[in-house]
Amino acid sequence: MVVAPGLTFKSISHNFAWDWGRNLSQSAALITAVQRSALGLMEADGLGTPLTEDGRYRLLVEAVTDYAIYMLDPNGIVASWNPGAQRFKGYRPDEIIGQHFSRFYTEEDRKTGLPARALATARQEGKFENEGWRVRKDGSRFWAAVVIDPIRSPSGDVVGYAKITRDLTERKQAEQTLKLSEQQFRLLVQGVTDYAIYMLDTEGNITNWNLGAQRIKGYAPEEIIGRHFSQFYTDEDRANGVPQRALETAKREGKFEKEGWRVRKDGSRFWAHVVIDPLRDDTGALLGFAKITRDSTERRDAQLKLDKTREALTQSQKMEAIGHLTGGVAHDFNNLLMAISSSLELIRKRLPTDPKLYRLLDNAMQGAERGAVLTKRMLAFARRQELNTEIIQIPDLVRGMSDMLQRSLGQSIAIETHFPLKLSPISADANQLEMALLNLAVNARDAMPEGGRIVIAAQEEEISAKDDRNLKPGKYVRLSVTDTGEGMDAETLRRAGEPFFTTKGVGKGTGLGVPMVHGLAEQFGGRFTLRSRLGEGTTAEIWLPAAQSVPEPDLAPSPIPATERFFEPLVILCVDDDPLVLTNTIAMLDDLGHTAIAASSGRQALNVLREENSVDLVITDEIMPGMTGTELAKAIRTGWPTLSIILATGFAEAPLERIALPRLSKPFTQTELAESISALRAKVGKKGRLLRLR
Repeated sequence: MVVAPGLTFKSISHNFAWDWGRNLSQSAALITAVQRSALGLMEADGLGTPLTEDGRYRLLVEAVTDYAIYMLDPNGIVASWNPGAQRFKGYRPDEIIGQHFSRFYTEEDRKTGLPARALATARQEGKFENEGWRVRKDGSRFWAAVVIDPIRSPSGDVVGYAKITRDLTERKQAEQTLKLSEQQFRLLVQGVTDYAIYMLDTEGNITNWNLGAQRIKGYAPEEIIGRHFSQFYTDEDRANGVPQRALETAKREGKFEKEGWRVRKDGSRFWAHVVIDPLRDDTGALLGFAKITRDSTERRDAQLKLDKTREALTQSQKMEAIGHLTGGVAHDFNNLLMAISSSLELIRKRLPTDPKLYRLLDNAMQGAERGAVLTKRMLAFARRQELNTEIIQIPDLVRGMSDMLQRSLGQSIAIETHFPLKLSPISADANQLEMALLNLAVNARDAMPEGGRIVIAAQEEEISAKDDRNLKPGKYVRLSVTDTGEGMDAETLRRAGEPFFTTKGVGKGTGLGVPMVHGLAEQFGGRFTLRSRLGEGTTAEIWLPAAQSVPEPDLAPSPIPATERFFEPLVILCVDDDPLVLTNTIAMLDDLGHTAIAASSGRQALNVLREENSVDLVITDEIMPGMTGTELAKAIRTGWPTLSIILATGFAEAPLERIALPRLSKPFTQTELAESISALRAKVGKKGRLLRLR
């Protein structure tokens, strides 16, 4: 150790105490070394004989490079300088000994008088200890830990100071980096608003609270910190011990994750996704829990809506497939019924008068008629029936069928009607709508075996673009039938619209009543809905578009008096791909006195017209392979513009360009066939060859 000439010390250690805090034994050794070195220097100045042990301590101090160990005189002048001081601060002994130690301080510290206060504190209190920025020879700064001890003479006078400095720049930088990281992490957590991020102690009490938690759950930090996290759970979950099980699961398995209902400060519920992680120290001891909660209500609602849409699409596709199947079956069944009913009608005319045979024939014809009603329901469900739309005032329609309803439902059922004073009309087929209402009323009656009340009501509604009933925006009339019956459970309600599903038992229902109403409403451009709960009755609603304009006049033949039905014989071309229907139609026309020509396809019919100029009328089926009845009608209008046409069909499929043609609904009787021909002749207004109906 280099020391200033002429400086002598009697003692350096009896008030020297320094605790570095990390290595007490090293600090004690350094202090002892400084003391021994100081004593050795004093004796080297002629105050005693150097001790071999003291010389060794002096060598120890000289060898220390991690600490700056040097002495100051009573005024703060540097009196000695070890290699550690030279390494830290950059000064050689000859550059710094004799200089005031304040030059190691920053300009700011010198202005505040920190060097003088350091010496005064060491002198008055026996030690000065501090950390702060110090300045090297090259002007760079380093973070230093400083201890200054006063050195006193035997009489107690301060004769100098021992100063030990350690460079802690790396530790300071690490602390600053850690502090900055902690601040950034804290800011990050606090800045997150989409997630509630907070900590719990080992018992589940909240210890901190971020902005996301405040936004999602509604509590300010001062309202919630210190309270148990179970208050976010529903009463049912708390009663079942869910919060405590969550902490136990996280502690046992290392993580708890679940979704469920949680409660906000205002009492409202939200769907939450929750993750709880245990926090442990290096020894594995539990310190608490980290809890992250996300409000997933919108995502859950969107998923439920998507699932509902998918289910509705699947149901729609299933119903569409069944509808196609049902429509095809109904078409073929119609043809069979027509062959049966028309044959029975012709046979009845030719049989001798026999009451027993007549009863059997009438019974068979009634069976055919019931089959025809069934096919109409099937076609209604499949949305393939022929409709004759007209402007309808619903209150007038319901009042007009009130007697029929009461007779059909019986005296144990009370019927009420609720209609507003002003209600927009609708455009629909009155007969089909009456049948739909009757079906719904009968279903309601069957749900009230002990009697009850049925309310038929109507209300005008405006549907917006965002409505979830899959209705086009506009004005609708909601026609409802409500009963006070036993209602339906969720599964029965879900299946109520399926074709052939019934709860009435075997042989008591076809399962086509509700599907028929559903198909009818769809065909009118509306919707059919059912609302029901077990024990609370059922409400069936038919949503129908309000009429926007008066429809075109209906060209279907109107009944005419019997005296006007039959005119002179005609030559009629019958076109149908079903041989049974074609044979019976020809037979009915022959029986009426007309000359009938058969054609099994549209192309064959055109060939007949090219060869036969005497044809007065064409009666054609609509659904035929190769060429439909509508396509045949277009070809006839082009080649034979004055020739009249009747379209015989049970379907309601309209061609791309609807052609105004008289229609004859299948299955038809001989009387209906005659009336259709007579009505057409009456509208043309002349005998002989029929003219094209304009």
